[in-house]
Amino acid sequence: MEILTNITSTINGIVWGPPMLVLILGTGLYLMVGLGFMPIRRLGMGFSLLWKGRKGGSEEDGEISPFNALMTALSATIGTGNIGGVAIAVVIGGPGALFWMWATALVGMATKYAEAVCAVKYREVDELGNHVGGPMYYIKNGLGKNWHWLGIAFAVFGMIAGFGIGNTTQSNAVAGVFEDSFGISTNITGLVMALLVGLVIIGGVKRIARVAGVLVPFMAVTYFSAGIIVVLINADAIPGAFALIVKSAFAPEAAAGGAVGAAIMLAVRQGVARGIFSNEAGLGSAAIAHAAAQTKDPVRQGLIAMLGTFIDTIVVCTVTGLAIVTSGALADANGIEGAKLTSHAFELVMPGIGGYVVSISLAVFAFTTILGWSVYGERCAEFLFGVKAIMPFRIFWTLAVPAGAIGNLGYIWLLSDTLNAMMALPNLIALLLLSPVVFKLTKEYFNKTP
Repeated sequence: MEILTNITSTINGIVWGPPMLVLILGTGLYLMVGLGFMPIRRLGMGFSLLWKGRKGGSEEDGEISPFNALMTALSATIGTGNIGGVAIAVVIGGPGALFWMWATALVGMATKYAEAVCAVKYREVDELGNHVGGPMYYIKNGLGKNWHWLGIAFAVFGMIAGFGIGNTTQSNAVAGVFEDSFGISTNITGLVMALLVGLVIIGGVKRIARVAGVLVPFMAVTYFSAGIIVVLINADAIPGAFALIVKSAFAPEAAAGGAVGAAIMLAVRQGVARGIFSNEAGLGSAAIAHAAAQTKDPVRQGLIAMLGTFIDTIVVCTVTGLAIVTSGALADANGIEGAKLTSHAFELVMPGIGGYVVSISLAVFAFTTILGWSVYGERCAEFLFGVKAIMPFRIFWTLAVPAGAIGNLGYIWLLSDTLNAMMALPNLIALLLLSPVVFKLTKEYFNKTP
């Protein structure tokens, strides 16, 4: 295991080096400027379209409503990254990592917008009559035969990455928290989650979307409300927390409660890596969900899709980060990390109930993440092997849940982090090459819809 960890760690250092950070942030910034900062200016319009798209329409192409497409995408993004990933970023990279998570999210809105536009523009209808799309399809149909290998690379990375990012990491985090909070065996947690996952994913994307459409909004509001209470109870610490976050983002060392010092690069790396792990802007994964939306207009779905990054990071991750910093949890963490640190922060402020709020939120978020990522992995498997691969994939996906529950958290996080970067590379290349199409479609849409 040590050898495998060392090998993965070496690869991780390469794929998450300065070139990747520049590519992720640079692509988002390029798209944001090319769009005239439209994702920020039209944020309100995006929420308006989301509200109108709750039911979809039978006259539109696609299988799920635009609202449920976003909820499916959010089900895959709002998970352990928002609760445990933020805590890890703050411990390793210092509070300044939060600043870089925000920066990644702001430019990531443009990236997520472009992904959804391309997904709807270049989607296909498979043998079962379902609309399928995502990076592998917009590479194949948008860039032509010479780039088909890049689509295959994305599908391979996406299919494998899903088992780490969207499956085993999630069940592992839930099992750990449930064992600490309720004394429930990790084996039991893993088996129960596997049973529930199997019952849902057997119904395909429509059933997953219906479940996500109910659970995601409810739990997001519940967790956000609890987090706001934690932060407001320590309202006097909020100004100092923001000052520390900004200072730590640019200071030679980023302090983490006096326990961990980190260079600027480490704060940037943790902020960007954990931000991407959480909101997935640049990975291209969310585009797979949005490709199934009932819409004929790529730009309209893009405006809805970009809300995912805003909600995930600017809203949910910020609440987690501020709760940790303002509560003083870092100062007496004593080696606690990940979701357990977030739970500790909530418990410090709301004794007796704070830890349970985090535990239950984590369980539901992780469960929906496993569902959302099953769609992504399944579509990647279908792209590579055809519709005959769908049922075997669902079986393997379900069996991976209990395996992840008893795995090693440190290595699973490391592997997921590494696969994130390998998955992002083909997608970012495709977005840069297809950016003229995105700009053209956007201009045409807003010429018709001021």
